[in-house]
Amino acid sequence: MQAAEILKLTPAGLYCEAGDFYVDPTRAVNRAVITHGHSDHARAGHGAVLATKETLAIMAERYGERFAASTQALRYGEEIALADTRVTLKPAGHILGSAQALVQTKGGRVVVSGDYKRARDPTCSPFEPIPCDIFISEATFGLPVFCHPPAEHEIAKLLHSLSVFPERAHLVGAYSLGKAQRLIMLLREAGYSDPIYLHGAMKKLCDLYVAHGLALGALTMVAGVPKAELQGKIIIAPPSSLNDLWSRRLPDPVASFASGWMRVRTRARQRLVELPLIVSDHADWEELTRTVREVAPAELWVTHGEEEALVYWSKQNGIPARPLTIKGYGDEEEETPPAETV
Repeated sequence: MQAAEILKLTPAGLYCEAGDFYVDPTRAVNRAVITHGHSDHARAGHGAVLATKETLAIMAERYGERFAASTQALRYGEEIALADTRVTLKPAGHILGSAQALVQTKGGRVVVSGDYKRARDPTCSPFEPIPCDIFISEATFGLPVFCHPPAEHEIAKLLHSLSVFPERAHLVGAYSLGKAQRLIMLLREAGYSDPIYLHGAMKKLCDLYVAHGLALGALTMVAGVPKAELQGKIIIAPPSSLNDLWSRRLPDPVASFASGWMRVRTRARQRLVELPLIVSDHADWEELTRTVREVAPAELWVTHGEEEALVYWSKQNGIPARPLTIKGYGDEEEETPPAETV
């Protein structure tokens, strides 16, 4: 078996015939290896799921304890035999428990990156480059225009705005899994010790992070807090809450959104974002290209995002590449959260 035959693209996603399992399938299957807990990669209804214990906990929190018929946790670096293959999970640096899937047979080594980033994140283990024959990468921000600044710089912008506008609440839109907890940890590292206020949709996953050893500090639910007490406070909520009726009950809120997409000014304007924060949990262009160089694969496959640019760059640098264009992957957009009063 050649390396290119280890995984093949099917209507349900990447399938390994030699091991009879899928990696991050886009529909329910008998056996799935899941790289991380975001809903575009981790779906309920599989027969058996193999993932890190943190990812399994996230899936159980989101979908209920019976999200799969059976589950098995794998530690980073631990190898397991699945039929004629060996599977190892390595850190991806994306969110808590995120992993790359290394699939090995006698024919070679294939790595599925899942979503990943190279920037430091106090909430998860850092990405580890894995030499392989075929590297299957994401490319969410796979254009040269995307150059993420250090997240610490963006946190400093938020704290500066808080000092300039102490009478206004600062409402930060952030995805409830990964981004919200990373922002909280970065604020704590920057010396912000006040309670951070949360939309109710954030509570369960913040509690899960705390249960896994992350010291998020004092967190308070917004519901029931008098409006005047929220002046000069930081409130983290789903992005969909930035401009709805819920946000209008806050004291003259500064609308902020933490996302790599805030590099695109039109996106910030469309969302009526006053304070864009370029904080991403995906690799930017430099990180993507650096990773490919470090991994040094014989071939690059690109699952989703700005595939063509990364494929072109790879070919120009002597690495054969092709886009997979897997439907169902993409940015971790939140569903509309349940209604909540302030």
